[in-house]
Amino acid sequence: MASDNDETCETLIEDFRPRLRELVVVERVLDHIHFIEGKQKEQIRQKARSEGNTAAVELLINAVVKKPHTAGWFTVFVDALQNGGCKYAADYMQLNLPGPEAEAENDYCVRLIQVLSPGLLSMKTDDVCDHCYSEDLLTHEDCEIIRAEIANKGSISGARELLRNIVRCRPGWFSTFLKILRDTEHQYLFELTGGGASPDCEKPGSDEKLPSQKDEPKGSEGVTWENPASTESRCSSPDFMDTSTTEDPEDTDLYEGASTDSRRLPNSLEPSQPAAARGREDADIVLRDYQMDVARPALKGKNIIICLPTGSGKTRVAVYITIKHLDCRRAEGQSGKVVVLVNKIPLVEQHFTAEFLPFLKQNYKVERVSGDCQLKISFTEIVKKNDVIICTAQILENYLERSNKGEDEGVNLSDLTLIVIDECHHTQKGGVYNHIMMRYLKQKHKNTRLKKEQKQTVPLPQILGLTASPGVGGATKMDKAVDHILKICANLDASKIMTGSLGEYKKEPRKKTLTVEDRKEDPFGDVIKKIMNAIHTHAELSPTCDLGSQNYEQWVVQKKVKATTDEDHKVRVCAEHLHLYNEGLNLSNTIRMRDAFSFLNKSYEEELKKKISPDEDQKIQITDTERFLFNLFKENKEELQTLAQNPEYENDSLSKLQSKILHEFSSREEARGIIFTKTRRSAIALSQWIQENLKFADIGVKASYVIGGGDQSVVKPMTSAERNDVLSKFRSGDVNLLIATTVAEEGLDIPACNFVIRYGLVTNEIAMIQAEGRGRAGDSTYTLVEVKNSGVAGKEYVNEYRKDMMHKAIDKIKTMNQGDYDKQILEFQMQAILEEKVRVTKKKHKDMKTENPSDVKFSCRSCSLDVCSGEDIQIIENTHRVNVTPEFSELFNLTENTTLQERLLDYETNGFISCKNCGQRWGSMMMYRGIECPCLHVKNFVVTCSGKKIGKCTKWSELAVKFSAFDYAENARRVAESSDDDETA
Repeated sequence: MASDNDETCETLIEDFRPRLRELVVVERVLDHIHFIEGKQKEQIRQKARSEGNTAAVELLINAVVKKPHTAGWFTVFVDALQNGGCKYAADYMQLNLPGPEAEAENDYCVRLIQVLSPGLLSMKTDDVCDHCYSEDLLTHEDCEIIRAEIANKGSISGARELLRNIVRCRPGWFSTFLKILRDTEHQYLFELTGGGASPDCEKPGSDEKLPSQKDEPKGSEGVTWENPASTESRCSSPDFMDTSTTEDPEDTDLYEGASTDSRRLPNSLEPSQPAAARGREDADIVLRDYQMDVARPALKGKNIIICLPTGSGKTRVAVYITIKHLDCRRAEGQSGKVVVLVNKIPLVEQHFTAEFLPFLKQNYKVERVSGDCQLKISFTEIVKKNDVIICTAQILENYLERSNKGEDEGVNLSDLTLIVIDECHHTQKGGVYNHIMMRYLKQKHKNTRLKKEQKQTVPLPQILGLTASPGVGGATKMDKAVDHILKICANLDASKIMTGSLGEYKKEPRKKTLTVEDRKEDPFGDVIKKIMNAIHTHAELSPTCDLGSQNYEQWVVQKKVKATTDEDHKVRVCAEHLHLYNEGLNLSNTIRMRDAFSFLNKSYEEELKKKISPDEDQKIQITDTERFLFNLFKENKEELQTLAQNPEYENDSLSKLQSKILHEFSSREEARGIIFTKTRRSAIALSQWIQENLKFADIGVKASYVIGGGDQSVVKPMTSAERNDVLSKFRSGDVNLLIATTVAEEGLDIPACNFVIRYGLVTNEIAMIQAEGRGRAGDSTYTLVEVKNSGVAGKEYVNEYRKDMMHKAIDKIKTMNQGDYDKQILEFQMQAILEEKVRVTKKKHKDMKTENPSDVKFSCRSCSLDVCSGEDIQIIENTHRVNVTPEFSELFNLTENTTLQERLLDYETNGFISCKNCGQRWGSMMMYRGIECPCLHVKNFVVTCSGKKIGKCTKWSELAVKFSAFDYAENARRVAESSDDDETA
């Protein structure tokens, strides 16, 4: 039981808790308190790192006053305050209190420094720090921290740290600080803070004058000082003491939350810091002439598209426009809120780290958000608490939709003042950029009507689009190309599309196409074709196109879909195997034969695994056709494996690629390049080939690969952390050759990259321009290597033609009369709005879910076993379709699959389910809040709706069926009863 003295000390701490929050620095005090356990100390430190010092002080005080107390706990706490440099806080604990007037005057001085902080940040921090140390305003430890801050982040950050420390000193520090400003020749700052302001205000024992609350400091315009509290909400700088862009704004004033009445507005929309505090970072942005030319309309508040080549500094222009936009609004006493949208997750980190943060961090709060971020607060709160937010477009669209539905945690376009859209050529039908801009256009035209009716309009943000390649949309004629680009301008509500002449800064990579010769002999490919022809004969199929071609692949897919619908299992399974062999044939023309063989062998083993039941007593059906296919591969496996080891028969594309890589690395002092390839499998295989080839190792080639993170492919995707790690190594030079799929085509900014190779990969003119632009160095090269059956040389010629047409179309648009341009834009916008209304109407009709669940039947895609009806299926979180009926559990086998494991908040997947009869996979086993739920993947079933079969159904959204919601309580009760029965049995 606590003693009376303990209770008195507890009461003392609680009475002065608000003052302790202002004066205690957790990191310096914590090590001196031995009665707080190590684990709890780490929790307090973590709180300081994540939520700021003020929140951590609360946790510290709670730990100090927590019962039971150890002997002498209060003395230890006071000593810790003294030894940790928090002497003013220790005075309060020892009841050495300043008089009411002295305390009020000290609080006023703190607020005064806070108000004047933008000007004070320009001090010569090193000199002031030395003088503050000699005058006992700073400890030795304080000085070390301040100097480290100067070394790492510059003088302004050091000044913030210095001011943080001196305002925690005992009363009387202010006059000493004024003297130091004068002694260090900061006359302007000396006068700004009130030095010499009034001869009546001289303090005994000091040459300096302490400004009273009735004084008006000189050198400051537009601020009235009679009542400093009245200026706090407007002038208090949340960023003043900010050393981290991720701090909570509530923890970034002088005391990190000292006074509740000096907080920012709840929605954090007032300017963050007066423009006078401009730091050196954003002052360093000096635009080239062509960059300033394209930026001018945006600096006047116009919506524009900036169309400049990759590597010409579009993003830097956007940073400049962002700063000027925020500064301008602040100067007008208005708030600014900028969202930078990107279309790929890696670009979030790149724009944040390399562009926006370095130039804005001193004066504005910048944050990034993507699907990979582990956020502690909602996106809505992030928007409120920051000035600039860099995010993937889908996140903003999700929160705009929440607001549209009336949900609390939403974001409105009217909350934003500028939207920067990177790679804005994606603002077309079906894209997330277009969904966002459609909301904008609807509101814009609604505002036109409201204005005519003399009603209040809804403010909309300025729009800035960035692109290197709007493309021509597949146009073959100039007028269609012009229309395509005008539609993008209309979708972005752009008043102009701005281009510029780069002059001496223009970088054009040297382009070359390497053609390949057919193999004189291809015994490996001949064996694969022999197997395929044997399958044709068995299934009585007669293809009309060359094996290995794209036309053949389309033909096989059509046969598979039709056979699935017709329940022709013989043709269906043959078509599936033909598809695999066709891919193997293509792989042998792209990568090593051994990699193609490895793919076929692994596919064969996976098919065999499906026919092996986890239950030894359970036999899985193998049809005569399946047995024929397994034996066919087995009979030819050894010959394929032998041929795959013979380098004499490798494709010519690999030989050309090898020569090109060796040339680049032997002819350059420091080579760094990217190879773009079509598939994940080829990217991984090429990376392995390079790593295993001693010729590459001898000249210093260090290769790695980057592939996408989606699950559309059977190849395991790359996590964001893995991808970022490789890209980081590529930037630093630890990796100097990157093999990538198209995931790296857009936006990847590696200034040292000096060669690009597209290996058998050509899509459209936009992708070509983007790929060319990855070579950022001045002497960069762009090489296209042909691959058999790819037709890339012809496609590249077409893309060059389209690229030329695109530039001519842009020039034509720029010469249009502004009135004609505006009229055309308005027409395209009205057309887009009408088309959107039709689309929404159709979607609503589709979403009506007219089919009765009892009329929908599901059968195994492989063996046609009747599995269940729509009545048996329930839906979890409007996403996962599960069947938890006892009857269904008798029809499948459960197999653990460690590569499939995925853990989320309420559920995890840790295995797959497959048909007991034939081994066909049906889906995965999901553990949802403690209940095992077999989760079905509709692509693995033949669906019959009201007697009509749907042969190819790949998404649940394609079914017009409304399944019943998963009843967690009912299913939990059922599981509990089942467990009780097992225990009593």
